[in-house]
Amino acid sequence: MSAFPRFRMLVDLVADGDVVVLSGAGLSTESGIPDYRGETGRRRRAEPMTYQTFVGSAAARRRYWARSHVGWRHIARATPNAGHHAITGLQSRGLVAGIITQNVDGLHQSSGAEHVIELHGSLDRVRCLACGRRTPRQTLDQRLREANPGWHARAGAINPDGDAVLADDEIDAFRVLDCHGCGGVLKPDVVFFGENVPRARVDGCYALVERAGMLLVLGSSLTVMSGYRFVRHAAERAIPVAIINRGPTRGDTDALLTFDASLGTTLTALVSEIDLAR
Repeated sequence: MSAFPRFRMLVDLVADGDVVVLSGAGLSTESGIPDYRGETGRRRRAEPMTYQTFVGSAAARRRYWARSHVGWRHIARATPNAGHHAITGLQSRGLVAGIITQNVDGLHQSSGAEHVIELHGSLDRVRCLACGRRTPRQTLDQRLREANPGWHARAGAINPDGDAVLADDEIDAFRVLDCHGCGGVLKPDVVFFGENVPRARVDGCYALVERAGMLLVLGSSLTVMSGYRFVRHAAERAIPVAIINRGPTRGDTDALLTFDASLGTTLTALVSEIDLAR
C-alpha cells in the first residue's frame, strides 16, 4: 500500500474521534530534548539513572542532582513544537479523548492540552521518599542555588530527562539538599528505570485505551513494556493502532498503520486534511 492511501486511512480514523494518544520522547526531539533510542539517542551513549542506584548510594544522588541541576534548565526552557500543537489542535476539535505520555517534560500541557496522564511523572516536581511530600522543582532549584554559591558547571552535553554531562570535580563540589520538612531523601517525581509505575496510574491508562476508537502512538520505539503494554492491550481488543515514529518500533506488527516520518510535519498535515474534509 502506498503512503497516500495509508495516510488517507489515518485521516479517516482520527476524524472518527475518540483517539487516545500515546507519546514518547521522539515527539519532543523537535523541541531540542534528546531521546534515548531515536535519532538523537543513537548519537549518544547515555546510561539512565536506575532507582536502585539512586536510593542505594549518596554518591549516585550527588551525581544525579549536580547533573540535573544544570540539565533541568534546558528542559524547563523548551517550548512545544508543531507536533504538540497539532495534538492539542485535534483535542480542541473534540477528536482526542486523552493523552498518555511517557515524557516528563510537560510540553503537552504547555501547548494547552488537557486530560494528560504523565505515565512516568514530571521533572517539574520533586518528591520526598520519606514523607511523600511533593514540591515544585523551581523551589528546589532556588534552594540548590543558595546552597551552592559560586558553583558553576559547564555541560558537555545534555542527555535525556535533563541529565547534563559534567566533569567529576564539578560533581564532587556540589552540595545536595534533603527534604525541607522532614530531612528525607529528595527524588524527582519521575519513574526511574527499575521503578514501577503506580498501579492506579497504569489502570487509568488501560481504562482510557479500552474506551478508545483508536490508539495513536507518536515518537516511541515501544522498546520497554511500560508503553508497549497499551499497544498490546488495544490490539487484543481489535482497537486500531497507528504508529508514527522515526525508525521501526516494537509495536509495528500490532499496528494497522505505521509511518516512518517526522512528527511535526506529519501531524500538522493530519490536522489540515481533517479540517479540509469538514
